[in-house]
Amino acid sequence: LEGRTEEQKRAVIEKVTDALQEAVGAPRETIRVWIHDMPKENWGIAGVSAKDLGR
Repeated sequence: LEGRTEEQKRAVIEKVTDALQEAVGAPRETIRVWIHDMPKENWGIAGVSAKDLGR
């Protein structure tokens, strides 16, 4: 869900890239990381939006 800072997203991209390179031996230049920031009102949990749940 949305709400992470740009700095946090950079860290995720770096760490996911490192993990994939280590786990499968993929060259760094071939690894792509996509962060899909889902608006909280577009995600439902048990019939209620995440926004309404305060998540």
